[in-house]
Amino acid sequence: MIKGTFSLDFQWPTQEPFLFCVHHHDKYPVGTANFGPNKQYLKGRDLGQDFQEKDGFRMYHGEEVPGFPVHPHRGFETITVVRKGYVDHADSLGAAGRYGEGDVQWMTAGAGVQHSEMFPLLRQDRDNELELFQIWLNLPRRSKMVPAHFTMFWSEKIPFTQNDKVRVSVIAGNSEGTKSLAPPPDSWAADPMNEVLILLVKMQAGGVFKLPRSQGVTNRTVYYFSGKELKANDTRLQAKAGFYFDSQVDLEFKAESEDVGFLVLQAKPIGEPVVQHGPFVMNSKEDILRTIQDYQRTEFGGWPWQKHDMVHGAKIERFAKYPNGNIEKPQGSEV
Repeated sequence: MIKGTFSLDFQWPTQEPFLFCVHHHDKYPVGTANFGPNKQYLKGRDLGQDFQEKDGFRMYHGEEVPGFPVHPHRGFETITVVRKGYVDHADSLGAAGRYGEGDVQWMTAGAGVQHSEMFPLLRQDRDNELELFQIWLNLPRRSKMVPAHFTMFWSEKIPFTQNDKVRVSVIAGNSEGTKSLAPPPDSWAADPMNEVLILLVKMQAGGVFKLPRSQGVTNRTVYYFSGKELKANDTRLQAKAGFYFDSQVDLEFKAESEDVGFLVLQAKPIGEPVVQHGPFVMNSKEDILRTIQDYQRTEFGGWPWQKHDMVHGAKIERFAKYPNGNIEKPQGSEV
């Protein structure tokens, strides 16, 4: 049933076609007028490359505002699931957005895009907790060079199943007859035959969640990130650990004496060569060299924003501005 196990730290192991999974959980302090922490918290940090947790948080590549200033991608997709806090997006297509508190952004980098992902500390009256997962999903060779695209799954619209003790957010795929919102059109997840599942499961003590066997052979990984008492069939699972499960086995998860949370990633492998160079994921070294040359020549459209670490103002409002100028806001975006 269990084919492998690993401990959960900051960056989590994945199986093909997933390339990367990271769990950001930062307990940022009260924000300043510049949307960052007070300067007293920045002392002793390697700003611009701060990945060591100090005072309960990291600044990552941010120097004033935590987060990831402008950087490029090509050849895969990023799926950002924000449980708490807010993320400000800006990109080389001219698109922008602020999302969080349960929202998901799904971005197809395709032929190339630059974007920034900043974590503005919008609250100046209390602490600013941030928790998110970022998942990288590979693209097949035929889709490596499609136009870049992003879409928002607002929290109010994300399908879920729920009973009195279990809630399952269906970000990709189908769980107990509940289907996810439509993935981007060129995604590996867009074809149901690929059996892509991204599920976020929260269970109260005594809750039971069933994960049936896959139709075909898939890679199935479960990340048990919260809680201490969880069983899969008759096996007690180690807390704060990840598990590679045989996808041809029906699984029944049961929370015993306390609440638990876990993330499920499952998909049919693409089965093509994977060559990665930092933020570029292609099928050969030659593709990577061509990508580097393309980026040096075009900067994937350049950077139309005044700052490399764009923040979209102090108003706590969720929105998405698409490259065509259309602005989308979920109901209840102002808080």
